[in-house]
Amino acid sequence: MSGPLISACVTFSKFVNITASFAVVGTLLAMAFLLLDSDGKLSTSGEKLRSLLQVSAIFWVIGNIGTIFFTLANILGQSFTAALDPTVMRSFLTQVTLGQYFLFQTLISVIVVLSSKSIMRINSTIALLMLTIIGIVAPIFQSHSASSGSHSLAIGSLVVHVIGLSFWVGGIFALIFIDSEDRVIAVPRFSVLALWSAIAVVASGSANAWARLDFKSAWQTTYALVVIAKIVLTIALLAMGYLHRKNLSKKSAINWVSLGRLIMVEAFVMVSALILGAWLSSNRAPVRNSEESFNAALTVAGIETPKPPTFSRILLSYEPDALMIGLLVVAVALYIKGVIVLTKRGDKWPVGRTISFALGISVIDFATSGGLGLYAHFAFSYHMTAHMFLGMIAPIGIVLGAPITLALRTLPQGRNSTERGVRGSLISALHSRLGRFYTNPLIALAIFDGSLFALYFTSLFGGMMQSHVGHFFMNFHFILAGTLFFYVVVGIDPNPRKIPHLVRMVILLAAMSIHAFFSVALMSSTTLIDQGYFASLKTPWLLDLLADQNKGGAIGWAMGEIPILLALVATFIQWMRDDSREANRIDKNTSRMAAMGQPDELAQYNQYLSELAKKEKDVR
Repeated sequence: MSGPLISACVTFSKFVNITASFAVVGTLLAMAFLLLDSDGKLSTSGEKLRSLLQVSAIFWVIGNIGTIFFTLANILGQSFTAALDPTVMRSFLTQVTLGQYFLFQTLISVIVVLSSKSIMRINSTIALLMLTIIGIVAPIFQSHSASSGSHSLAIGSLVVHVIGLSFWVGGIFALIFIDSEDRVIAVPRFSVLALWSAIAVVASGSANAWARLDFKSAWQTTYALVVIAKIVLTIALLAMGYLHRKNLSKKSAINWVSLGRLIMVEAFVMVSALILGAWLSSNRAPVRNSEESFNAALTVAGIETPKPPTFSRILLSYEPDALMIGLLVVAVALYIKGVIVLTKRGDKWPVGRTISFALGISVIDFATSGGLGLYAHFAFSYHMTAHMFLGMIAPIGIVLGAPITLALRTLPQGRNSTERGVRGSLISALHSRLGRFYTNPLIALAIFDGSLFALYFTSLFGGMMQSHVGHFFMNFHFILAGTLFFYVVVGIDPNPRKIPHLVRMVILLAAMSIHAFFSVALMSSTTLIDQGYFASLKTPWLLDLLADQNKGGAIGWAMGEIPILLALVATFIQWMRDDSREANRIDKNTSRMAAMGQPDELAQYNQYLSELAKKEKDVR
């Protein structure tokens, strides 16, 4: 076992790692959203923060290296010199999953360092911010929260918790270092973001504590005492956040001096909370004493084997995937916020679009956290059913909900005449080269159907089912691929490409053919494609894995063709409506010209032909 010195070093290195990474997030957040930009480029104030970004990123690299070194020494349970062995270190970083995640995080921190001096545009800053968030949360999927039951709830809630903290803590960090003149502009916008982040931190922290301390004896441990202390600090931060908003509500007489002092105190409390968080991440949560026999499903999938599936069990069971739930809650909250903004403005938003979006979100929740999502972990046929719900049915609801149109109508615009703003950044992203690339119907088709063969007819499927992060990103890919495809062919949102209806119908027919070929190939397969995953679960009510796999192919064929047929009908109807609108436009134009005594388009064309004939006669 490792000694107290190594344990202390692990905690300290993780504290440096977490604090520096949050500082990077806060700096990028300020550069991208809090400060003014200049026509999509960093303003002078934003450029000043690039040095701060570089310093924060360098400390993040140092924290990552220290975390790798001290974590390895802690695992080996030997002296520091044992972790310096190149062979041992190489094996840890390339063959051990936790080491691979640490290496991934370190590489991202290096990328941030290298990009910190050259970053110039807001969209690039946003992309670097998203990459930083991915790097921060990556090791969580192999943290102590992943080592026991309810790991979908424990890991997902921890990911949401860390993301919320990174925006909250990082934003406070950025406010300390920006100029007082810029702080006047940044604080009101950050106040809104901080409120959302605080809600996410409290909700996810409560869920994670419940998942880790769900038995009586756990609350008698040091781990529980640290959790309680962190709760107290969080309550203090919430109180300070309330004082922030109360101060900002006095728009005519804001006391910026007292506000600055409050921000400094808030930063100190946050540092204390980060120290406690670093200690929690370095120590295993209490384990329930149990004499139960080995449970294969709990070990492999992190979920106990459910009872044999029935209609009521599939409909009523619920195994929360906290990360997916967090994303869905944010999407719903933003959509509702947009509808409220339009309503207050006096504009109307079609109820049918709201219902469509709500149904799409509900389908995603049912296929990931509901009974269908639960049984999808244990049988391929249910996995394929969930796949069809996520990739075929839910995206149609999302697309018909027109979220991009709602965003363009409600997102805040620039705070002055030169700032692009959040809305302008979205428009720029839609019309960027990357946006035009992905909205190419052939690219959308390749991602939609081509990924089926890449996933199920390679070793990728079995490997992704083995881990929570793999399973999550597989579901997330289904949602994104389906949403992109149906956005291109039946979407009502603005599209950077003008795609003829005939081309859309051809793409849909091609998708139907490719999907049918895939399903038939899966139905006729004679070998298992899951790399032994379903067999390792030892599910008592699933006796014939190959028959279940072939059944999954049949389900994919049946459920996959119907949504495409519906999309084909919808495209044809849109085509007819567009032709009708064009005919009405021509008729109105003709009537207008006649009312003004002007010849209509047919008369103009005949006059043009007669003039050509006259010119030809004159030439002769």
